[in-house]
Amino acid sequence: MTSNDVGGEQIWNPQRLRSGNERLLLGLLRSAGPASRAQLARTTGLSKPTVSSALASLEQAGLVRQAGVHTPERGRTAVLYAPDPTAGYALGIDIGRAWLRVALADLDGTVVARTDVRNQARSSGPMADLVVTTARQLVGSSAVAPATIVQAVVGTPGVYDEDLRRVRFAGNLPGWGRPGLFDRMREGLGLPLAVHNDANLAALGEYTVGVGAGSRLFVYLMIGTGLGMGVVSEGRLFTGAHGGAGEIGFLPWPGRQGPGTLEGLVSGDAVVAAARERGMTGDLSAKDVFDAARSGDPSAVEAVELEGERLAHTVAAVSSVLDPDLVVLGGGVGHSADLLLRTVRTTLRAITPLRPRVAASTLGEDAVLHGALAIALDTARDVVFERRPHP
Repeated sequence: MTSNDVGGEQIWNPQRLRSGNERLLLGLLRSAGPASRAQLARTTGLSKPTVSSALASLEQAGLVRQAGVHTPERGRTAVLYAPDPTAGYALGIDIGRAWLRVALADLDGTVVARTDVRNQARSSGPMADLVVTTARQLVGSSAVAPATIVQAVVGTPGVYDEDLRRVRFAGNLPGWGRPGLFDRMREGLGLPLAVHNDANLAALGEYTVGVGAGSRLFVYLMIGTGLGMGVVSEGRLFTGAHGGAGEIGFLPWPGRQGPGTLEGLVSGDAVVAAARERGMTGDLSAKDVFDAARSGDPSAVEAVELEGERLAHTVAAVSSVLDPDLVVLGGGVGHSADLLLRTVRTTLRAITPLRPRVAASTLGEDAVLHGALAIALDTARDVVFERRPHP
């Protein structure tokens, strides 16, 4: 038993009390904006001397700074305090089959540097090296000292197995399931690196700064090369017992040529296949089909309507299990949600009494990156607070 423990419970000693006060004030300044000592005392119920002492300690540690003054109609001018966003930085990384996106943000969440590069790597090793090289170049070209970058978060298709240190279910990235790739990135970056599923991060991004803000239980459908889903409940990601919650692409779906999967019917490839069955020819992508539908091509219009109907069945199934108040369509196919929403909503009314609001992503291709930064910043803020010097 340590001197701070009694019967397995920690004693609330003065240092712990000071730390709690400092964390409380820092969190309040971050959520509510700049405030004076008197305002903080009124809001928290702490005494003015306690607030002054805590702010002095935070300012000395470089975690808060003076942010102007407040001059009331009557009374004395008061100094305003705000968190210092330069106390640390976080790195967000989105690894996609076609693009690699990397962004660097300060503790306020302001992106101070960003780069998007084509992912031309043909195998997993060069892809991991591309991540490291791109991130290091981004940091090197910014005004940020590498030592102040606290945490990195990477979004990737599939599910990261922490025990095996490898990604499972990432069939669209060749060799991506090889053990040790993310350890290789950590060593190359010289940073703590957390790995998360891209659909989960996209959901968190939409919840944090997109259309999902304020939702109680929010579902993000990532429809592109594959099909994935992210779930945010009460502001927190729901990932399941083994990280596989949301892998709805594996759901079995009966077909004319034997059993298939939901991913095979709802992904971008399914849109192209449906268009070909209806007479479209040439080197087609899902974007080509949606562009043709906008121009009134009958075959493309039919293919897009079929995609909308299948998406409605997907939303109906998800709603029966999770009862979300909002379902957001994102990913490459989701970028054309303007052509899908009418069919999705009409079909939903016909097939189920459960009808959550269905909307298009407002973040588009940046959703995963915003989610990666959100998680990285949560960790970075805790780390810089715990690292501060103690009196």
